[in-house]
Amino acid sequence: MSSKADEATATKPSGAWRSWFLGIILVAALVGAVLHFGEIENFGRLVARANLFWLALAVLFQLSTYASVAAGWAAVLRSAGASRPLSWLMRIALTKLFADQAVPSAGMGGNVLLVDQLVRLRVPRGTAVAALLVSMTGYYAAFAFFAVAMLVLLWLHDKATPLMAGMVTTFLLVALAIPSLALWLRHRGSQPLSPRLERVGVVRNLLEIVGQAPAHLIGDRPLLLRVTGFNALVFLADAATLWACLDALGGPAGFGTAFIALIMASIVVTLGPIPLGLGSFEATSTATLGLLGVPIENAFAATMLLRILTLWLPLLPGLAMMRSVLRRRPHRSRRSFRTSPRGNLPDSRKV
Repeated sequence: MSSKADEATATKPSGAWRSWFLGIILVAALVGAVLHFGEIENFGRLVARANLFWLALAVLFQLSTYASVAAGWAAVLRSAGASRPLSWLMRIALTKLFADQAVPSAGMGGNVLLVDQLVRLRVPRGTAVAALLVSMTGYYAAFAFFAVAMLVLLWLHDKATPLMAGMVTTFLLVALAIPSLALWLRHRGSQPLSPRLERVGVVRNLLEIVGQAPAHLIGDRPLLLRVTGFNALVFLADAATLWACLDALGGPAGFGTAFIALIMASIVVTLGPIPLGLGSFEATSTATLGLLGVPIENAFAATMLLRILTLWLPLLPGLAMMRSVLRRRPHRSRRSFRTSPRGNLPDSRKV
C-alpha cells in the first residue's frame, strides 16, 4: 500500500514538470505564429511566383529531413535489438524538430521529448537514452564539421570576417560542450553528487536517466559514424531546399551559396534564445546571401519560402502532435499499447 503511494508521489513532480515544459513549447509556438502571421499569408503569393518543379523539389528535400532524423534513431534501436517502424519514428521526428524550433536552447528543446516518446513505443529506457546521446553527438559532430566547412568556403570567397570567425568559434565550443557534458554524465554513472547538487532534483534525475544508457551503444564508433552521416544529410537537405527555393523564385544561385547561408543562419539561431528563430534566421540568411551576390529581394523571398516549408507548414501537425503528447497521462499510457502480431508493440493509431 505504502509502496504504491510512494510511487505516485515520485511520479507526480515528473508529470507536472513534463506538462509545464510542453505547455511552454506550445505557448512559444503560438505566440510566434500570431506575431508572424503575415509571413504565412505570403505563402500564396510566393507559390504563385514559384516554378512548380523547383517548389516540388524543395518539398521533397524537406520530407527527406524527417526520414534522415528517424533513420539515425532507427540505427541505434536496431543495434540494441529494439527496432521500431520508421514511420513511427518519423512522427516523433516531426514533434522533436517542432520543439527544437519552438524552444531553441542550443537545439536541446526536442531532446527532452525524445526519450519519453521512445519509451511510449516500449523501447527500454536505457536504449532510448542511448538513442538520444548518440543522435545528439552525431548532430553536433555534423553541425561542427559543416560550420568549419562554411567558414573555409567564406574564406575562399574572400568574404570571411572576424565576426563570422568568432561566431563559428563560439558555436564550436557549444557543439563540443553539450555532447561532452552528456557523455560525462553517462560515464559518471551513479557516483554520488556534491551535497549542493544532490538537493537539485532535476540534476539528480538527469544523472540517473543518462546513467541508464548502455555503454556498448555509446562507445560504438561505427554506429556513431552512421548516425553522424544521417544528421549530415539533414543539413545538406536543408541547404538544398534553400537552393531550390532560390531557383523556384527566379534567383538562381549555386548550392555552395545556399549552404553557406543556411549554416550561418542555423548557427545564429542555435546560439540565440529567440523562439522559432524568428527574425534572426531570416535576417542572417538574407544578409549572407546578399553578401555572396544574390539580389536582396530574391534572397529575402527565397528565405521566406524556406521558412514556410521548414517551419510554418509543419506548424499545424507539430502543434497537433504536441497537444496529443500533452494530453496523455502516465496511467493512461499502458492502455494505448496493443499486442501486434510482431510482438508487444503499440497500435500505430495510438502513437
